Amino acid sequence: MPPTMPQTSHKDDLDETWAFLERGIDSVMWKLEEGIDMKTYMALYTAVHNFCTTQKAVGGSSGLHPHRGAHLLGEELYSLLGQYLEQHLKGVYETSKSHTEEALLAYYNSEWTRYTTAAQFINHLFKYLNRHWVKREIDEGKRNVYDVYTLHLVKWRDVFFKDVWQNVMKAVLNLVRKQRNGETIEQSQIKSVVDSFVSLGLDENDSTKSTLEVYRYYFERPFIQDTREYYERESRQFVAENSVVEYMKKAEARLEEEKARVGLYLHPDITKRLTETCLDVLVTAHSGLLRDEFQVLLDNERQDDLARMYRLLSKIPDGLDPLRAKFETHVRKAGLAAVEKVGGESDNFEPKVYVDALLQVHSRYQNLVNVAFAGESEFVRSLDNACREFVNRNAVCKSSSTKSPELLARYTDSLLKKGSKATEESELEELLTQIMTVFRYIEDKDVFQKFYSKMLAKRLVHSNSVSDDAETSMISKLKEVCGFEYTNKLQRMFQDVQISKDLNSSYRDWQEKVLDDEDRKKGVDATFQILGTGFWPLNPPTTEFIPPPEIVKTAERFQNFYFDKHSGRKLTWLWQLCKGEIKANYITSGKIPYTFQVSTFQMGILLLYNEHDSLEYTEIQKATKLAPELLEPNMALLVKAKVLLSKPEGAKPAPGVSFVLNHNFKNKKIKVNLNIQIKSEQKHESDDTHKTIEEDRKLLLQSAIVRIMKSRKRMKHVQLVQEVIQQVKSRFPPKIPDIKKNIEALMEKDYIERLDNDELAYIA
Repeated sequence: MPPTMPQTSHKDDLDETWAFLERGIDSVMWKLEEGIDMKTYMALYTAVHNFCTTQKAVGGSSGLHPHRGAHLLGEELYSLLGQYLEQHLKGVYETSKSHTEEALLAYYNSEWTRYTTAAQFINHLFKYLNRHWVKREIDEGKRNVYDVYTLHLVKWRDVFFKDVWQNVMKAVLNLVRKQRNGETIEQSQIKSVVDSFVSLGLDENDSTKSTLEVYRYYFERPFIQDTREYYERESRQFVAENSVVEYMKKAEARLEEEKARVGLYLHPDITKRLTETCLDVLVTAHSGLLRDEFQVLLDNERQDDLARMYRLLSKIPDGLDPLRAKFETHVRKAGLAAVEKVGGESDNFEPKVYVDALLQVHSRYQNLVNVAFAGESEFVRSLDNACREFVNRNAVCKSSSTKSPELLARYTDSLLKKGSKATEESELEELLTQIMTVFRYIEDKDVFQKFYSKMLAKRLVHSNSVSDDAETSMISKLKEVCGFEYTNKLQRMFQDVQISKDLNSSYRDWQEKVLDDEDRKKGVDATFQILGTGFWPLNPPTTEFIPPPEIVKTAERFQNFYFDKHSGRKLTWLWQLCKGEIKANYITSGKIPYTFQVSTFQMGILLLYNEHDSLEYTEIQKATKLAPELLEPNMALLVKAKVLLSKPEGAKPAPGVSFVLNHNFKNKKIKVNLNIQIKSEQKHESDDTHKTIEEDRKLLLQSAIVRIMKSRKRMKHVQLVQEVIQQVKSRFPPKIPDIKKNIEALMEKDYIERLDNDELAYIA
């Protein structure tokens, strides 16, 4: 400020005061970078202060100018400042006309910076006016009165901005377009424009607050419109010249660019509208094209491209629904084809091959869901639906709808039996976990339970389990999926075996105390298992049998011990499950005699040859009392192993055929296992299991019907059927005719009765 600048001496003279202030404001507005000395600055501040206070004092003490108090003069000073700003901004606008594009942006930003910096200083100069006159006007509800800084912004908006914004935005959008086309631009210019638009958002009702209305209307609106037009042109052209996969890469890159653009120079407020616009143009408009490509990518297992498609379509409403349906159909077909390939309609294949085929398909598409579809719950549901279909309804299940659970149980049995290839504990645990993956999709869980419990019983009875830990692990896995009731009997079976171990130890101690050496030698070294009838899926023998005398003595001795401990209990000997070892002392060619591992039925046959070298079929039958359907296959096994020789040679076991002990028996192994399950027995067991399943289902349906009717008293027939389905579907999918049949059966037993209007009632 020039030092010759006159100081105001007439404190109450408006014209003189304003002339002084105007020269000071001019210096602040145009020469701020040259600096203002503190003395001059304070003189300006004091001039405003003195002018207002002097007038107030004059008006109050002498009575002069009674209607021209500080209020009136404050308004005049405020008005003069407003007129000054208008004139200044008109000049700024006139100069702006000579600038275009980036030069206009540079001019706009430099003027904005100059103007707002000056506004802060001028606001401070008029601090007294703000604190008194402006505050009182605002408190009294006067409109269009603002603090001096806000007044600057209002004038900029109303005088300069309204005429220049379109050219400014045109320049901004051209710059953005250049950047989208790959050119480097001066981003800070756009950032400054954005900041100025935001600053101009003034709340008309409260000058202390700001809004984004100016920014939204003058910046966001044209920016969004231009963005839409740009990407509509680009995407149309790109799709016409490139593959869908390349388009997806382009779209994904563009979306990322726009997201980054917000952080670089846009206001966060635009994020939602900008994202929605880009998605609408880049994804929604081409969603049909993307979905048409989905099947091709699936067929070729293009995981990265599927992931890209998922990311794009997941961002738009209902974008993924058609894909989920296609995915489900694809997985189902893949599962059915895999089963067809390994099994077809033949029953002669390993359960492992079947289960591995199911697992392979599940594993492949589970991985796809996790990686390409981010493990999204709806795709997981589609995978589950597809797996449930091909696990329960495939080529192998055509002959029997319960084939899947049966084969799964058989495969589990092969893993948990001694001799399983999965010797490592961790490997076995992993295989059991995989089995549970298939098990979760099995609908007929009761079928699995029946077969599994029978096979578990055999493993436990024959001490043939690979390990107790593996057995308990499997039971706990089943319990986790199906609950306590499902595994209750399995756990009790396991407990019985543990209790039997303690019982055998007590029995050995008892023999030491009660029997002398001679008596002990008369018996056979035996192990016994006491199995609770209600928990074990075992049937009593289907044939009469006379055990060898040695076995009878041992059995009687154990019974004496057991009944001493537990009086009133009944023991039923399950001879068909007993086994043992006998030594072939009659063969002298080798140094070590052969040991035959045999069933008790085979033992009963072979021990007859201690007294005879040759026996006729009828003699053997009479001595053992075995039914022909069991005697004949057991004799055939002994002949096939060449322990016995039939006469005439090659004759099948039947009355009239004799069997001679083979003294020249030879085998590579010292221990020879003759206890091999007969195929007819296996078939009979399987049929038996299926019959048991049918009976159990009938009881389960009837108990569900009674339970529902007992709680509801009366209900419609259709409602009852639906509730029964809901209650039992976790065990097996019931057929409606079976439910109706059991409702009829309960009517005959007088549990329920039929009323009018297809209604049923419980008979208490």
